[in-house]
Amino acid sequence: MATEDIAVASPPEDTDAELSAQALRTYPIAPGVALNVRSGPGTHYPVVRTIPAGSSVPIRCQCPGESVTGPYGTSKVWDNIANGQFVSDAYVHTGSDGYVAPQCS
Repeated sequence: MATEDIAVASPPEDTDAELSAQALRTYPIAPGVALNVRSGPGTHYPVVRTIPAGSSVPIRCQCPGESVTGPYGTSKVWDNIANGQFVSDAYVHTGSDGYVAPQCS
């Protein structure tokens, strides 16, 4: 409670606006797909949760990983949607075959 709440409550206005813009930037997952979220950029990583069909996801950063074929083609790009949570970009409608967010470091 305290550490996270304090960190969110105290940034300057410009940072709040940037965080709000980032939080609002989401991309829809493929229609009718319940999407597995994995702990790393590949299908050999454990599933940490499943996103229900009809959902959208934020993309914090992207990284190369295992090649996956999905509704939006074949891609080696993996989207980091939260700390330690990755989905294949082949299942996310970004409007691009490449990177739409910074590369994960």
